[in-house]
Parts: sequence; structure tokens; C-alpha cells
Amino acid sequence: MEVGLAHLVPQGSADYVEASRPFHAATAAAAAGQEPLDLATSEGLETARSQLTSRPPDPRAVEFIASAGGREVPVRIITPDKRQTGAAFLQIHGGGFYMDSASRSDSQNARLADAVGVATVSVEYRLAPEHPWPAASDDCETAATWLVAAGESMFGTSRLLIGGASAGANLAMATLLRLRDRGLVESFVGAILQFGAYDLSGQSPSGRQYADEWFIQAYAGHVSDRTIPDLSPLYADLRDLPPALLLVGALDLLLEDSLAMAARLSAAGNDVDLRVFPESPHGFTSLPTTMAASAWSGVEAWVGERITR
Repeated sequence: MEVGLAHLVPQGSADYVEASRPFHAATAAAAAGQEPLDLATSEGLETARSQLTSRPPDPRAVEFIASAGGREVPVRIITPDKRQTGAAFLQIHGGGFYMDSASRSDSQNARLADAVGVATVSVEYRLAPEHPWPAASDDCETAATWLVAAGESMFGTSRLLIGGASAGANLAMATLLRLRDRGLVESFVGAILQFGAYDLSGQSPSGRQYADEWFIQAYAGHVSDRTIPDLSPLYADLRDLPPALLLVGALDLLLEDSLAMAARLSAAGNDVDLRVFPESPHGFTSLPTTMAASAWSGVEAWVGERITR
């Protein structure tokens, strides 16, 4: 396992930390003045969803219905602007299983598509609490199964990647495990896992850091044993999975979960690259900071290596 602290992973990260501090300070000050929302109420949930920062959709994004195994799920597809497609990337958005959407990932997906020549497929999975587990896992498996079958005909490549952030990283791992157990994981050459929540049971030291978060009850409160791998991939048999790149900030509540998952993936014999970024909070890769830009440059380089081997 490669373990990278950001002062190693990019060069000169002290400059990135210094440049990012004003943004983080302003964000923290704004958050300190806000009253917490009661997400257990319909009004609080609606307000939380409406407060997500607006991001313009990419005009190239195509909405498509992916079908497999008698199930269907909407996806958004962005293909490289001027480069040949060398792989297809199944992207799973975050949002605590209860908010966000595929379209809000357009800008990052378009950047990745153009930088390294991958077609991005973002899953519009169903959200909790209206649709608790296993709805999101089923939708992601449907999209992945469709991509395995249709990648060559739609994008001219059978080389695939998968990834997600926060709840999306949990779903990416759960999807890989489902595909592996069905003998369908061989086409995946890499997984990009950003600050994932890998233990929804709250039984591990890392999972106890966020065991009281509302999203767990919304998504999996009806499940008596939340150590099952489809909910908590940290407890899974993690053998025979594709190479994984894990990114997390040193100030992230989910830092220990990423460290635990990286250790377990490595112990199972997988290729693991863990990168911890100083003074970076949860979700830092989506923020307009130099640290986020540096992290994404590293992701692009890592993906480029995976799809040119």
C-alpha cells in the first residue's frame, strides 16, 4: 500500500494549504451562524436539499436510461470533447444517501473526461428516506451491470473505472463487491474513493465517529444488522478488487474510515494508494481551492496510468 500525505503527494503542498485557508475560514464562519436543520422533518429535509450550492450542468451531458436484469436507472453521460475515449467511468455522487444529484457532478466529470479521455456515467440513484437501502445499491448495480455489457458498443472500450465521494464511495465499494460476487469485476481497472463512509454499523472505531448521524437512520435504520457488506463494506471480504485510489482530508470526520478501508484493502492483497491532504475538511475536492485542484490533478494522473497500461 502506498500511503501519501499531501506534503508528499503534491509537491509544495504547504503553498496549497496557505492558499486554501481563507476559503475554509470564511466557510466555517458562515456555518457557525446557521441554525441546524431538523432533517427528520419534511421541511428540514427539503431545506437541506434546496441549500445545495448550484452548479451549472454541462451542455454535453446526455440523459440515458440504463437497463439490466429487469431494472432501469437514469444516468448522465459525458464523453471527451476532443480525445478518444480510453475508458468509461461510473461515477456515484455523494450527499449522505439523501440529497444531491448526478447533474451536480457534471463539471468534475467533464474535466475528467477531457483531461484523460474517459466517458463518465453518473448514476441518478434513488434517495433516502423516501427510498431506503437497498434502493441506491440496486440502482448502482443496475448501472454498473449495464456498463459492463454496453461499454464496448457505446464507448468503444471495455475498460472501466468506478468511483464516488462520501456516500458515493460507500456505494462504489458495495457495487464492486456485488459485481465481484457475480464474476463481473474483471473489466474494472480502478476505483476512485473519496472520503467514504464505510461502516454504517458504528461498531468499529472509525464508524463510531459518525454513528449518530441522521443519514444512517434515513438510509438503513430499518436494518437490524448494519455490518452486512452491502451497507458497511469495511466488514466485507475485500479480495480480488481493482486498484484503488483513496483521498481524504486530515480534518474530515471520515478520516479514520478511509484509513481503515485502505488498510483492509491492502491486507486483502489489493493495490491501494492512500492520499491524506492536510487541513482539508469533508468534501474538499469539490471546493474552489488550490488543494482541491491539486488533488484532482493527482486523480487525473492516476486514472491516466490505469487506462494506458
